[in-house]
Amino acid sequence: MRVGLTGGIASGKSTVSAVLRELGAVVIDADQLAREVVAKGTPGLAAVVEAFGPEILTADGELDRPRMGTLVFGDETLRRRLEAIVHPLVFERYAELEASAPTDGIVVHDIPLLVESGRASEFDAVIVVEAPEDVQVERMVRDRGWTEEESRARIAAQASAEDRRAVATYLIVNTGTREDLRQRVTEVFERLAG
Repeated sequence: MRVGLTGGIASGKSTVSAVLRELGAVVIDADQLAREVVAKGTPGLAAVVEAFGPEILTADGELDRPRMGTLVFGDETLRRRLEAIVHPLVFERYAELEASAPTDGIVVHDIPLLVESGRASEFDAVIVVEAPEDVQVERMVRDRGWTEEESRARIAAQASAEDRRAVATYLIVNTGTREDLRQRVTEVFERLAG
C-alpha cells in the first residue's frame, strides 16, 4: 500500500513519520532525499549552482540551505526554478526506494509539498497532519530560531489547511500531547494495515 504523508511546516509530520516507522511502515522521506540530491559533489548541486550562482554555497562547497530558503521562499518564480531541478531527482530516488520495499508492506511517502506538487491522487491513502497556525509559528520560533515573520512567510508559501484537508484520507490534528499523537497515528496505521 502506498501512502502519502503531508502537513504544514512545524505541524508534527516528522513525529508522525517516526511513529509510522516504529509501527513497521517503510518511510521514504522527501526532505531527506531533497538534501541527498543536492549534496556536495552531486549533479543536482551543480545544476542548482548553475541556476542560482556560486553565492548559494557555503565556504565548504555545500548548499547554504538557510540562504537558499530565504532566497526562494520569498519569490515564487525562484522557488519554482529550484523545484524544477530538485523534484525530478527526488522522484527518481523515490522510485528506486519504493521498488526495493516489501511488496506486502505499507510504504509511506513523507512529502511536505504533496498538495503543491499535485501528487495526492498517486497514493492509495493520504495522511494529513495539521496544527493551528499560531502553534506552527510558536514551534518555528522556538525550535528553528526563525522570526515570526519568516515563519508566517513559510506557512503562506505552502498549501492551505483547507487544500490539504481536501485530499486527506486521514486527518491527524496535532494539538495534544505526544502520547495523544502516538495513539492517533497507531489508530490510522491499524486501519491502513487492516
